[in-house]
Amino acid sequence: MSTISMLVGGQPRPAGNGATFTRKNPLDGQVATTAPAATPDDARAAVDAAAQAFPAWAALGPGARRALLIKASAALEAKGEAFAAAMAAETGASGMWAGFNVHLAAGMLLEAAALTTQVGGEQIPSDVPGSLSLAVRQPAGVVLGIAPWNAPVILGVRAIATPLACGNTVVLKGSELCPQTHGLIVEALQEAGLPPGVVNFVTNAPADAAAVVEAMVAHPALRRVNFTGSTHVGRLIAQTCARYLKPAVLELGGKAPFVVLDDADIAAAVDAAAFGSFANSGQICMSTERIVVDAKVADAFAEAFAAKARTLPLGDPRQGPVVLGSVVDMATVERCNRMVDDALAKGATLLCGGKADSTLMPATVLDHVTREMEIYHEESFGPVKPIVRVDGTEAAIACANDNPFGLSAAVFGRDVARAWQVARRIESGICHVNGPTVHDEAQMPFGGVKDSGWGRFGGKAGIEAFTELRWITLQMGERHYPF
Repeated sequence: MSTISMLVGGQPRPAGNGATFTRKNPLDGQVATTAPAATPDDARAAVDAAAQAFPAWAALGPGARRALLIKASAALEAKGEAFAAAMAAETGASGMWAGFNVHLAAGMLLEAAALTTQVGGEQIPSDVPGSLSLAVRQPAGVVLGIAPWNAPVILGVRAIATPLACGNTVVLKGSELCPQTHGLIVEALQEAGLPPGVVNFVTNAPADAAAVVEAMVAHPALRRVNFTGSTHVGRLIAQTCARYLKPAVLELGGKAPFVVLDDADIAAAVDAAAFGSFANSGQICMSTERIVVDAKVADAFAEAFAAKARTLPLGDPRQGPVVLGSVVDMATVERCNRMVDDALAKGATLLCGGKADSTLMPATVLDHVTREMEIYHEESFGPVKPIVRVDGTEAAIACANDNPFGLSAAVFGRDVARAWQVARRIESGICHVNGPTVHDEAQMPFGGVKDSGWGRFGGKAGIEAFTELRWITLQMGERHYPF
């Protein structure tokens, strides 16, 4: 068991009232982490500390910020074993998934370091003689990052790296399901030498989340919010931000379609679909959630996909390498079991896997899924995947768009011109032709449409999200007025 602290103004801090909460391992119920249960006053103190540190950090040259972020990347990568142990204990994640998280998150810090000199602007021609008009991007102020448990290192770092590069100071609100994992990110940043108050860390008991978040959003110094998580909670965050007129970036739920056209390379499609479906047991916002297959190749695809799924190792990640570790809780098991029962009762065929009685859930494939079934519409967020058979390209596009979400998607076909046109018509913020739905790179504009949220992380899009765009003019020479 680990006991952690919050970080406020560079100093470790318990909750003001001494309260704590625990996170238990999903497999055996043993306490994994004890963490402070912040009060609203603790949350406000974290924003105060960030606000106090903001002027100096914003004024620091881009080269100095870059050097610190590069050091942070190295410090984070050096904690690979600690991250793997924490993720296995808190969320049941496999070592493979933990390693991927650390590698990509370290790259995100390097990409953020490269962005420090890209916070620029432009000159805009003015109709006023002698007026120099500039559009200038400046740090916004204090940024609140709210990160989830499922890709905790990637998404925890994403919540704060670009804001820091732009000259903002940050408060990271750790997930109630992985406070130690998120705390290790903050440790790495502190070890890199970031000044006190530039990065602050708050943890809270689940029941206190709404009050803690609202206390920070309402704080006058808080200028931006970013949240990654469910659409349900994202709506609540958006409502809170709207009350206080605080801009937000929201990356929410998904139901990523994986479209297999009639000319697809079946072997390549199977490999990509298996990775997108079963990485981290399907608990990724970009996870393949509906496999849409042209009827002409559906038998061949379904047979090969199920055969691949049957080979994926399942087990306790603390006892050795696996592909599928534990899912995060029994609520996931119950939701997926309900979807399996519903689909089978309405005519689906079970190709492999099936219902589970513990958080070790096998890779499960359902064929002949129709829109009358719950799993056609709802995000499983687990290793249970539906195959939907369609007749032709137009039907595939219609099926891919037949849901309220729009985060990631994939299209497989040898005729790349046709596949590209299909990709252009899918309603999603991200689409990959002949690649998996699970794909992220730090420099890319990452985000969704429809119920998958608004705004973009990554690269220049991230700079736009976490800076203020100001119009500043300089009058050179005499200006004439009408009176």
